[in-house]
Amino acid sequence: MKASVDTILEQLEQATALEDMQAVAEALRDRFNVSHVVYHWVSSSGEQYGCGTYSIEWVERYLEKEYLRVDPVITGCYNSFHPVDWKQLDWSGKATRQFQKEAIEYGVGRQGYSIPTRGPNGQYALFTVTDDRSDEEWEEFAEANRRSLIIVAHAMNEKALELEPGREGPPITALSPREVDAITCLALGQSRAQAAQKLSISEHTLRVYIESARHKLGALNTTHAVARAMQRGLIVV
Repeated sequence: MKASVDTILEQLEQATALEDMQAVAEALRDRFNVSHVVYHWVSSSGEQYGCGTYSIEWVERYLEKEYLRVDPVITGCYNSFHPVDWKQLDWSGKATRQFQKEAIEYGVGRQGYSIPTRGPNGQYALFTVTDDRSDEEWEEFAEANRRSLIIVAHAMNEKALELEPGREGPPITALSPREVDAITCLALGQSRAQAAQKLSISEHTLRVYIESARHKLGALNTTHAVARAMQRGLIVV
């Protein structure tokens, strides 16, 4: 029986070393029934860290050929705060086409969905799932799992930052009851209009609560705030 996303997030929370995240990546691959799950970190100085289910041969080849310089997933996602389907990226360059051809030969998969995350001091990371589904099947998969994948991506990055040598974890900041209510409604998939109606407040007031919670959590956007609040146990869904 496959572990649930919540169970895997609990496993991630208990990780005490970066190496422990490898088992989490493998569990996520099985849970989402995809070819690969990968977390790839690049620091401001260019240092790389990764965990995931790509073959050792492909990882070594990627590093040996310095594909970081031509990988459109890295460059194409850098300026985005939203999930990126690989089909949206520019694969037209000669070097890029060769990179794509080789990646497929090494079993990476023809489909990919990457979620960019960021941290302090220029840290940049991608959480990626890949597979060989058809375009139609892949679109259905991404739509059905988008929310869960975003939450997992930010949880992976939070844990990687926590385990980074010499770094102290961010303090847990309490949210007010109304901030908890607002973030919980969004975590349940309600629109802002639905959340405002449920809480019997205006959408403007709701936005104030959400922005206040986002600021307390140090989140980049609302989705990131939901992920952080869930990861830190400030809301329960």
